[in-house]
Amino acid sequence: MNRIFDRKIILEDGTEFYGSGFGAKRDALVELVFNTSMVGYQEIVSDPSYTDQMVCMTYPLIGNYGMTDEDYETKVLTMGGLIVREYNDLPSNFRYTKTLSEVLEEYNIPGISGVDTRKITRIIRDEGSQKVMITAASTPLEEAIEKIKAYNIPTDMVSRVSCKKRWYSRTPNHKYDVVAIDCGIKLNIVRKLNEKGCNVTVVPYDTTAEEIMKIHPDGLFLSNGPGNPEDVTPVINVVKELKGKLPIFGICLGHQMISLALGAKTFKMKFGHRGGNHPVMNLETGKIEITSQNHSYAVDCDSLGGTELKMTHKNLLDNTAEGVESIENKIFSVQYHPESAPGPQDSEYLFDKFISLMAKEAE
Repeated sequence: MNRIFDRKIILEDGTEFYGSGFGAKRDALVELVFNTSMVGYQEIVSDPSYTDQMVCMTYPLIGNYGMTDEDYETKVLTMGGLIVREYNDLPSNFRYTKTLSEVLEEYNIPGISGVDTRKITRIIRDEGSQKVMITAASTPLEEAIEKIKAYNIPTDMVSRVSCKKRWYSRTPNHKYDVVAIDCGIKLNIVRKLNEKGCNVTVVPYDTTAEEIMKIHPDGLFLSNGPGNPEDVTPVINVVKELKGKLPIFGICLGHQMISLALGAKTFKMKFGHRGGNHPVMNLETGKIEITSQNHSYAVDCDSLGGTELKMTHKNLLDNTAEGVESIENKIFSVQYHPESAPGPQDSEYLFDKFISLMAKEAE
């Protein structure tokens, strides 16, 4: 089959990669990142944390098992774009209902295949995450470079992906009521809380502490989400007001916002962590967990000194903080994704820890 190189991506330094378009045939200006997961592309493209980011998949074959109705991580996809080495538009999977290209087109997300994803990944690793443009192959380079230089990465991503009204996910014979603040929550987190016997009320990111307490929750959950945690001041303020009053559990962006609320600092990493095979050590047990990760920011380990937080987990690749806890405030959080989707399930015990905290409060 002859490939038609009708699309291209352009990096900040003017490097061009020509390829074949799939999904939406539109121009996009976003941030360029890479993900090393070998499976789970459906969960990745439907993860709200990838809002305004174009993901370069390092695994070479994408699309071969299609898209299934049950495996989405959000109801409305907001990823900035997808870069793959080889795209398969003929899925082999008895569960699939649509092709990846059909879903990307439905949500106006551009994709490109046939490019050198290994080279792109090496550029990101060497130079860091950067701005990228996907456009028609005929677009003049000078015109594209001007647009890239003028583009600023948005700071309002959480407000765009958060729900606008509260919604509910209930389970039979529930034991606990949890309020989850939606900063771009992955649906598998809600599923896991349901599995553990929790009714979940999902609320917008700007819900106040007073409004949350009127719901009379047994625990508060802070979700993952896109962007810089320092931009999400409503949630940081809620943690400051509610710390010590009820158990609080945070994942990914939630972990960063908890750390900021209790006096620590965060920083943007060179190219972040995105993949399903990151080794993390539990500093309390000494056990190593293989984890699923997706984040651009991290908590500054040195800034934890003098706060009420202690580090509970660390990344064995770069020693960054992967978990913190404040026992006196009934707060704990992790940077990685214990709900997986996609990825290993080594860390599901953290949901049990949240349940135990709520059970202790109920005594």
